[in-house]
Amino acid sequence: LQGIFVLGLPYALLHSGYSGLFLLILAAALCCYTGKILITCLYEENEDGQLIRVRDSYEDIANACCKKLSPELGGIVVNVTQVMELIMTCILYLVVSGNLLSHSFPYIPVTEKMWFVVAFVTLLPCVLIKTLKTVSKLSQLCSLVHFIIILVVMTYCLTQIHHWSWAKFRLSIEFEEFLVSVGVIIFSYTSQIFLPTLEGNMKSPGEFRCMLNWTHFFACVLKTTFALTAFLTWGEETKEVITDNLPSFLQTIVNLCLLTKALLSYPLPFFAATEIVYSCISRGNNSNYRSQLFALGVRGSFLLLTLLMAMFIPHFVLLMGLTGSVTGAAMTFLLPSLFHLKLKWKKLCFLEKCADISVFILGFLCSLAGMVCSIKGLFKVFG
Repeated sequence: LQGIFVLGLPYALLHSGYSGLFLLILAAALCCYTGKILITCLYEENEDGQLIRVRDSYEDIANACCKKLSPELGGIVVNVTQVMELIMTCILYLVVSGNLLSHSFPYIPVTEKMWFVVAFVTLLPCVLIKTLKTVSKLSQLCSLVHFIIILVVMTYCLTQIHHWSWAKFRLSIEFEEFLVSVGVIIFSYTSQIFLPTLEGNMKSPGEFRCMLNWTHFFACVLKTTFALTAFLTWGEETKEVITDNLPSFLQTIVNLCLLTKALLSYPLPFFAATEIVYSCISRGNNSNYRSQLFALGVRGSFLLLTLLMAMFIPHFVLLMGLTGSVTGAAMTFLLPSLFHLKLKWKKLCFLEKCADISVFILGFLCSLAGMVCSIKGLFKVFG
């Protein structure tokens, strides 16, 4: 919930004004709610009225909802959406890496797209990652670097507090830019694809709802504080990646730390995406040699795909807004509310049904409008 994409939130505030602050809080509340109802779908009551966990994953929930149409249709839809979101996340990390390298070494006569290739080469060892244990070690280092970056940016912003002015907030906003900001904010909260596995591995699953409340509360406080202080510091000059606003003596150091974080963050979504694809395609394949060779091919293909997409769409916020509007809204709002209505309809009270339907409609509208505006923005950038 506190990933590298918080660096795009000040820019989102630039284009959403005061409503952006409200959206940061609303998105946290809605994401927390849909996380809870998604986990509810993993359980069914037995004859004694006790809740029993009968499903293990997002895919299992989708298959249970679509079993009358096709036993595996729901799982296919969810897996495709999951892979899209994870791959788009990887592309974003690569875009950020290229952007940071070009800003850190402006005196080197190399284009930003060539920096993408440099970042790509450093990520080649990802094709050799076979277990989550390796990824977890990299993620630990990533968390440490993230803390240092946020601390440096916040400290600098607080030294500029005498320049802060609420007049920097826009009273009038452009609708299309606002909708892209909505996608950015939604994407910064997405975590639903990891929740079923997380809840299943908790020592006390009964504390899941409490854990979700507190994590989303603190994430909301931290995101809002960071975005607000950064925007109040730079106002209309706020850039897509907020570290680009730092003075030169800090920018290079922070950008290199941020580059390290982006590269260390890449393996987790990359590993998750390739594991989903590999497990779906290689079912029934009993040859260890062929399986290992195929797994290597899948990882290599995905790594190359992220490079090609990063070079084609090198715009951080537009890409983040598009991802949040399409896959983020689907996995966070649309599918959890739809699945909850489908599996628990007879047991839901009127207010719960209204809440699920409202979340679904809101998610659909945000997804559709944000997707259209993000695509229009990309077309405008490409002339």
